[in-house]
Amino acid sequence: MRISELVRASAYSALVAASLLGAAGEALAFDDKVFDDKTGVKPESSPWAVFQFGFSAYKSGHKDQAVEAYRYAAENGQIGATWKLARMYAEGDGVAQDDYEAFKFFTEIAEQDVEPGSPEESYVSDALVALGGYMKEGIPGSPVSANPVAAQEYYMRAAANYRNANAQYEMGKMFLKGDGGVKASVKQAGRWLQLAAEKGHAGAQATLGNLLFQSGKVVRGLAMMTAALERAQPSDQPWIRGMQEEAFALADESDRRTAISLAEDILTKGNQ
Repeated sequence: MRISELVRASAYSALVAASLLGAAGEALAFDDKVFDDKTGVKPESSPWAVFQFGFSAYKSGHKDQAVEAYRYAAENGQIGATWKLARMYAEGDGVAQDDYEAFKFFTEIAEQDVEPGSPEESYVSDALVALGGYMKEGIPGSPVSANPVAAQEYYMRAAANYRNANAQYEMGKMFLKGDGGVKASVKQAGRWLQLAAEKGHAGAQATLGNLLFQSGKVVRGLAMMTAALERAQPSDQPWIRGMQEEAFALADESDRRTAISLAEDILTKGNQ
């Protein structure tokens, strides 16, 4: 998922909302323009203004109003609002967690004809990765059954069209195992993992590092796994640490020292 782009989009939304809302007294006036406690979102409201109101309501903790505002904005063409709803249902954030409901919203986004480089690209890219995850595992108690081939198609679209690092990582893993209807290929796996690793994806860096280590490039492989462990999210640290420690146990002392030095260079300079 292009997290940095989504964060920038949210930051921009916050600035726009702030300029619209102004001081606390003005916030109520803006509230009255788009939202009525009795009737909900006013039908004459601008979808963009409602989307911004939803963002403001969400940030202030009024997630029930945010959901209603996002629904109105989404139904009137605001793809960002659809994405927010999908994420809220996927994470149980302000609503009851419901993967199937999230799946439907993500599907709406993925059906949009958004060109690479568009301001809305990050929404589509993230939606495709989410759909890939749902199709890979299926959604219990819903019509969505596991379909690895469909998952691969979603990942490939996000990886190739939108250069999404998470999707590129998933494609790398699929080529390693021969999953999703693709033929196992270490070369193709390495290609996708390298693309994701260059974007700072810790899982891709660790997996690629292990491939390099296994192929005889001991120092480079150890260094990449070590750097990946430092960058990894807590949820990924256990499996990366296990991989890295196993490789270190097999390497000689000289290679370990050189790898640690190279890992520091990777972390400070961004070299792969």
